[in-house]
Amino acid sequence: MRFLITGTAGFIGFNLARRLLADGHEVQGVDALTPYYDVELKKKRHAVLAGSNRFTAHIANIEDAKKFEAIHAGAAPDVVVHLAAQAGVRYSLENPEAYVRTNVDGTFNLLEIMRRKPPKHFMFASTSSVYGANKDMPFVETARTDHPLTIYAATKKAGELMAHSYAHLFEIPTTAFRFFTVYGPWGRPDMALFKFVDAILKEKPIDVYGEGRMSRDFTYVDDLVEAIARLVPLVPARVAQSDANDSVSPAAPYRVVNIGGGSPVELTKFIEAIEVKLGKKAIRNLMPMQQGDVADTFANADLLEKLTGYRPSTKIEEGVGKFVDWYREYFRV
Repeated sequence: MRFLITGTAGFIGFNLARRLLADGHEVQGVDALTPYYDVELKKKRHAVLAGSNRFTAHIANIEDAKKFEAIHAGAAPDVVVHLAAQAGVRYSLENPEAYVRTNVDGTFNLLEIMRRKPPKHFMFASTSSVYGANKDMPFVETARTDHPLTIYAATKKAGELMAHSYAHLFEIPTTAFRFFTVYGPWGRPDMALFKFVDAILKEKPIDVYGEGRMSRDFTYVDDLVEAIARLVPLVPARVAQSDANDSVSPAAPYRVVNIGGGSPVELTKFIEAIEVKLGKKAIRNLMPMQQGDVADTFANADLLEKLTGYRPSTKIEEGVGKFVDWYREYFRV
């Protein structure tokens, strides 16, 4: 199959593209190589993908509608996976404009392109952050998501809503997946695991928000990629009557799917797993919760398992261990 993936120099896009190439597919990748974090890391991800003659990289910004449309036309994709986004909950407090430009304007550009030539399946990366102030856990796809706590969450929810309207109006079969705290090798330097490992090895203190009492439903990146790969052939269709156990829309070929294991881990336990793997204790700087943070995330993965027969299951100790092994090799420490 022919895939067009936005964000192939990013953490998740790189890992997904590598898996699809290994499975024999053709991948056209789009990435702007923005300097939100180390551009060299992004270039090295693309260099790994370029080892396959079935991968083509396009360095372009999805906000550039004309250039993006030309890339899409040349790719003629069967499946479009939209992962490019301005990520990071905390950075959204500093630079909210970047989130609107990329997550709203960029997504709109792609939807406008696809209305003229819909793919067989459009797959859109959303986030567990859309659950916002919702206190009903575990989070289920049909729960209310109209109380976002950050502009990041709001822009991702806007993407879901726009995608639903385009699915309804132009018959674009769409799956929106909500990610839960993805981690693993080749991860982003702004994420907790990367920052903690780096600081502990350098014997610097780590900032532990919520005094370590927060919990997250951590999802190992290979588990996430496996779930997406299994969802590719499961193309949503219009239904005469919606199933109470399915999030498929009654008005469009559109479905939302959580991708998380449903096993939250307290932040202190997460740090302990890092300490055990490194053989070093962290110097902990206990901090209050940051503005926009939520105390807990907890995925209901029943729909994912019902659709694919699969749910993420990598234990935190194993996933952290694999990240540390990659980190040591990558930075030669």
